[in-house]
Amino acid sequence: MVIERGSTAKDLGPKLNRSAADVVRFLLQQGEMITATQTLSDDMIELFAADVGAAIRLVDPGQEQEVGLQQLLDVLDEEDENEADLRPRPAVVTVMGHVDHGKTLLLDRIRSASVAADEAGGITQHIGAYQVEKNGKRLTFIDTPGHEAFTAMRARGAEATDIVILVVAADDGVMPTTLEALAHARAAEVPIVVAINKVDRDNADPDRVRQQLAEHGLIPEQWGGDTVMVEISALQDLGIDDLIDNLLVVAELEDLRANPEGRAYGVVLEAKLDVGRGPVATVLVQRGQLEVGDPMVAGPAWGRVRALIDDKGEQVKQAGPGSPVQVLGLSEVADAGDDFVVAPDDRTARRVGETRGQYARIKSIASDASAITTGVKLEDIFEQIQKGEAATLNLVLKADVNGSLEALTDSLRRLERDEVKIVFVHRAVGGITQYDVQLASATGATIIGFNVRPDRKSRELAETEDVEIRTYEIIYQVIADIGNALVGLLAPEFEEVVTGEAEVREVFRVPRVGAVAGCYVRSGVITRNSPVRFLREGTIIWKGTINSLRRFKDDVREVAAGFECGVGLSDFQDLKPGDVIETFQQREIPRT
Repeated sequence: MVIERGSTAKDLGPKLNRSAADVVRFLLQQGEMITATQTLSDDMIELFAADVGAAIRLVDPGQEQEVGLQQLLDVLDEEDENEADLRPRPAVVTVMGHVDHGKTLLLDRIRSASVAADEAGGITQHIGAYQVEKNGKRLTFIDTPGHEAFTAMRARGAEATDIVILVVAADDGVMPTTLEALAHARAAEVPIVVAINKVDRDNADPDRVRQQLAEHGLIPEQWGGDTVMVEISALQDLGIDDLIDNLLVVAELEDLRANPEGRAYGVVLEAKLDVGRGPVATVLVQRGQLEVGDPMVAGPAWGRVRALIDDKGEQVKQAGPGSPVQVLGLSEVADAGDDFVVAPDDRTARRVGETRGQYARIKSIASDASAITTGVKLEDIFEQIQKGEAATLNLVLKADVNGSLEALTDSLRRLERDEVKIVFVHRAVGGITQYDVQLASATGATIIGFNVRPDRKSRELAETEDVEIRTYEIIYQVIADIGNALVGLLAPEFEEVVTGEAEVREVFRVPRVGAVAGCYVRSGVITRNSPVRFLREGTIIWKGTINSLRRFKDDVREVAAGFECGVGLSDFQDLKPGDVIETFQQREIPRT
């Protein structure tokens, strides 16, 4: 018997030939007080099923609704197994590497277009997919961001690819992000072609790059290995043809084939909400033929394909395996990284998409509701810290595309500390709306907008409700600003720094004053009124302050190393020669 998670007693009883009252009564006997319409945990469901002797299988809500779609995918798999139907397809090439090593400029040269100029700060922040043709053969290129914040996006790119170009700057060498990209490529088990870029620079050292890569298992062909390494200069347009020729050879050796007929299946590379065109998904077709008018489902998004736009911005009627296209006509913004498939009909697409969306919303509401602390203001946060409680920073996060939203979420979560937690009250693609401002006002949240802006009404409402809106175009700035804000919210951390050390040489008893230690300052500076530790054979036996400090008969403020002095302690008289007096300060440690 298949039972959906989150079922109520009212749902569960009839499926197991029992009434809702039977379920409630049984759980009451187990010490669980629930109502007939209350959601049951997995344990409760399994416990009741075991009691009535029923074998059940728990599934996520909507999972059973996808049976028709899964049968379709099984049919597609069978079609793929028929060798007679398979035809050669373009290789999908993913360009990876460290930030600013020249990936986007390399693609500019390959496809003779300017993308780098459109990216904020010259940093690629979205996945782009482009197709080029040479000698009658086509290659599909996926450009992935190089900043470490986009690790998840790079991982998705590697999963959808056939060949990886690893771009390494000849003057910079292998960087941490280069190794991350290499790990993703290896995990995808695809051939790697290395493009050693910027060889035109004076400090370029391609052999050093080869040596670094060889240390990580990529042995160049020139050294008897099997990794193709091509020296290029994207800026000077050198070696680009040689790189493409090598890619075509590798693609030919891979013998990439797919069935170009039948229902299309593939992966969503990126998704965004366009003001004029509605939800737009950039997809990579992996098999079949995607055509205008097809009923399609991608994660929670569904709809009939209204238009297909290729990488040159032109409308096309269809797209085959290995082709990247933008899809218009979906019901909502798809999730980047989701598989898409052409459904048998509109009804199936709608049912599957809506069920997925409903379940995702239920999970999101449940997790967010448990984490959100309402009404948290800055002064409340400091009060929480002073009480030793964990503070929370509530955020409403809006971005232009799903990939950026995901990358920002992952990056900001890594900024959390034990004392300060980040809670995402709401995360979505699209502009900053009045709803976002109202939600931020109710939960004491700050709104972060990445490549999106609030409209006039939202700005006015934010001013009225005293809601802070911060907008950014470069991910570095978001991470830096939120990181600095968190550092400001963290409780100060202090360390003790020893400022002086003196050895007790003699003890004098002075009437009406008490014991005075005749000391020799061994290191640092002994200062009057400073905190002091009294050590005997390395053990702390007293803490206090220096009451008086004298050099001969004169009161002094401080005595440096190498000099003798008389020290009077506030309320400690048990002084002995050989004891050590340590003065120290509490110094605040900058939080990072």
